[in-house]
Amino acid sequence: TVTARTATPDLTDIKAGTRRTNRLRSPYPVRSILKNTVLTPLRNVRLENLSPVDFAILLGNARLLLSAAEACQTQAMLRGKQLALLCESEEGADAVLFRSAASGLGAHVSHVRPRLSKLSQPDELQHTARVLGRLYDGIECQGMPPALVEVVGRDAGVPVYDGIASPRHPTASLAAMLGGAEDSARMRELVVQTVLLSTLA
Repeated sequence: TVTARTATPDLTDIKAGTRRTNRLRSPYPVRSILKNTVLTPLRNVRLENLSPVDFAILLGNARLLLSAAEACQTQAMLRGKQLALLCESEEGADAVLFRSAASGLGAHVSHVRPRLSKLSQPDELQHTARVLGRLYDGIECQGMPPALVEVVGRDAGVPVYDGIASPRHPTASLAAMLGGAEDSARMRELVVQTVLLSTLA
């Protein structure tokens, strides 16, 4: 696994047979965030066209997570999860927000430069998506064409997100609906955490 302190790999450097043999499952199930409280899983990870029902689920989960955060019960909820951050630079605001949100839940985030484009061969895209699916539990794509993200999502076999940390993402509007005394930046981070917990459970 590559961290921010080591060299960032190109996806073309990852061998097809690479598999993380010690993939861990979180010992802290999402369903035990708060005593007598259950987060509702969101099975549809196509978050760009949320139905009213999916939006309501995310909003309800966000409110529960806010209560859990206030009780300091969120730090290890994604412990053991390995997430990939596909973007050119990990220093952008969206990349920093995603890493902070995921790390705050105990997940490990690896920065991977995609080195893919719409001109890439279909078999190359499929190979890359499958390798990522073997290595990671979830993939955040930033600055990539939606059609390319869709291809990765189709073949990876794990949740693939299209810029959930961006202020332009449909889920970002949830932050303004949470209210409370927290600042807007913290609410945006909490929304990203909500999406991760709702889809990785």
